[in-house]
Amino acid sequence: MDWTRTPTLIRRSLPSAARRRTTLTAVLAGALAVGFLVGASNARGETAAPARAGCPTDLAGKATCYTGRDTDGAYYAIAVPADWNGSLVVHAHGGPDLGAESDPARSLDDLGRWSVMVKEGYAWAGSSYRRGGYGTRMAAADTESVRRLFVEEFGEPRRTYVHGQSWGGNVAAKVVETYGRQKGAYDGALLTNGVLGGGSRGYDYRVDLRVVYQYYCGNHPRPTEPRYPLWQGLRAGSTMTSAGLRARLQECTGYASAPRERTALQQRNLADILAVTRLPERTLESHLRFATFTFRDIVHDRLGGRNPFGNQGVRYSGSHDDEALNAGVERFAADPTAVRDLSYDSDLTGKVSIPVLTLHAIDDPTAFVEHEAAYRETVRGARRDGHLVQTFTRESEHSELSDAEYAASVAALDSWVRKGRKPTAGSVAASCGAFDRTYGTGCFYDPEFRPAPYASRVEPRPGGLRWPAMTAAQERAWSRIDGVGIAP
Repeated sequence: MDWTRTPTLIRRSLPSAARRRTTLTAVLAGALAVGFLVGASNARGETAAPARAGCPTDLAGKATCYTGRDTDGAYYAIAVPADWNGSLVVHAHGGPDLGAESDPARSLDDLGRWSVMVKEGYAWAGSSYRRGGYGTRMAAADTESVRRLFVEEFGEPRRTYVHGQSWGGNVAAKVVETYGRQKGAYDGALLTNGVLGGGSRGYDYRVDLRVVYQYYCGNHPRPTEPRYPLWQGLRAGSTMTSAGLRARLQECTGYASAPRERTALQQRNLADILAVTRLPERTLESHLRFATFTFRDIVHDRLGGRNPFGNQGVRYSGSHDDEALNAGVERFAADPTAVRDLSYDSDLTGKVSIPVLTLHAIDDPTAFVEHEAAYRETVRGARRDGHLVQTFTRESEHSELSDAEYAASVAALDSWVRKGRKPTAGSVAASCGAFDRTYGTGCFYDPEFRPAPYASRVEPRPGGLRWPAMTAAQERAWSRIDGVGIAP
């Protein structure tokens, strides 16, 4: 079933204990019949009821876990805590992963990473998405699919919250805009370390890395290898691996070596690349990987070879010789139809109608904190900033923050929804200590922090100073174009 085309209105009431017990008994009986589904080879289009599965270690004895595969081929995991509070957290995972098919292990891994939600009494459901590769609307549809599966099997929760981290923050924000207005769907959203600048602008700094790296290193591709425009990330037929890319980065910059072990040229190359792109040294390799393999996926597999990226007019600075850099760096202009399709798929309109709480590490080395400024201006541009509260922590991680902070955040969101009293950054920070007495992972909130504008971190392209990057009117107009966006 295509959930994006068949909205369903579901009665908002907590199922009776008897009904929940009946449903769980049926699920367990079904699980005995169909077996453990993770890793099963059922073809896309085939489905079965969720089957009982082993929970992650730290949820053993605290929850009952299930796995399955939906009608679009997406594997999923569900956990229902023994002390279920009646509400549900639907998780949108980051990435995107680049495998061709849905990964049966991904949603269980995510359940383990965010088991704090289950420990706080919330049921949890997460999709692995129907395929790897880029596709924000596809991932949002698969996230909505697992929510509906939960409702069908366990009954309508009291309240439902969508949570997304990293690219999953972009996916969850798209869920809010696409499904949040449906009665009975979502009550609130928690976006953590989110890539909230969208796809048409949110990867410009990786475009800059790709061309600046090649200017200094000249080995990606090498002069002896087939040439291709750098906006492709990698030519379609290349057999380069992540290990091969790391070897080239090491050859040019010595990034994996101690400074004293680098040659003078390696040290200067590394210093120039980092100064111009303003990327942290510790995540340089992961950013270059994205600008190689994920760009290839976006361009070749999702956009039919069209270019959604440009750097015309960008003035690069911070190197030992900016004039030579700007004269020699590769330049290119984006294809307007490719920009349109990437924008339609991943950019945000800011048109939210439910409470949205964000949490972001100030020193996030992957999705830098200025993404929050972009989202703030996007929501403000749609005149919906009354629905948004942003919080920030003095952390330096991207993939996982303090459990105490996740617990404080979901509690603040739940209280906002139930009582109608909008929290503040200060009130969320003040509440964290009580949760840290349970989790002992620390509270690092900085209630006074405000991120600088997105353009302070990434040189804007023409028209790149206005937010939202895609207005609601543009979205409506584009939606009438046959084949717009990125295919599922």
